[in-house]
Amino acid sequence: MGDFVAKVIAVANQKGGVGKTTSAVNIAACLGFNKKKTLLIDVDPQGNATSGVGIDKRSCRYTTYDLLVSDTKAQDIIVATQFENLYVMPSGMDLAAAELEIVDLPNRAQRMKQAIVSVKAEFDYIIIDCPPSLGLITTNALTAADTILVPIQCEYYALEGLSQLMNTVRRVKRQTNPHIELEGVLLTMYDGRLNLTQQVVTEVKRFFPKKVFSTVIPRGVRLSEAPSFGMPVIYYDKSCKGAHAYLDLVHEILKKERQYG
Repeated sequence: MGDFVAKVIAVANQKGGVGKTTSAVNIAACLGFNKKKTLLIDVDPQGNATSGVGIDKRSCRYTTYDLLVSDTKAQDIIVATQFENLYVMPSGMDLAAAELEIVDLPNRAQRMKQAIVSVKAEFDYIIIDCPPSLGLITTNALTAADTILVPIQCEYYALEGLSQLMNTVRRVKRQTNPHIELEGVLLTMYDGRLNLTQQVVTEVKRFFPKKVFSTVIPRGVRLSEAPSFGMPVIYYDKSCKGAHAYLDLVHEILKKERQYG
């Protein structure tokens, strides 16, 4: 890999239920499937990204909690999944306490960034699944990231809360990470038959000109079933619409990389 270090993408939206974890897991898995060695970092205390790639949280010796509050080495936390080129830094329930414990630590917003420096040369991509809040853990993820990818559900209140998220990104840009950029906005739970969906798409494109991915993620039974089997959707049912959509999205991300790389 030479001098190359991983590109770090934080998947964030403080609004729950927008397909954030589903997107983080499936983007990471599709990158791996495309021969990119990928690390998925789960910093959501719910730990759904960890179980979504088939890892039992209870069996993990260390979690991202240790990454944030102790001097545990990043290498010691990484677990290989059974999927191609896909590794995970698992989360656990104790992560909920990390938010309070980091407050008094030195460089509290930089802890994740500093902790993952040592593994960045080992991967092509690092995908961070952020918690659905704008606290210190999300700030750590945004400080460590090169870009932020924002999933938005195609529903009535889609843009609600987004200005807070963008304010947080601006604050991070000002204080801890001047280089962070918007990777793109991803429309999830898309149903083209609904007028409302079209209205939301128009509104989101107005809010984020030139930053909305052309790939949209449809609603789908297989997509919502896959996590309970601990599988990304391309391994659960490669022929379903959701699998095609995430593969298309990753091609879009990789293509953009080649253009600007």
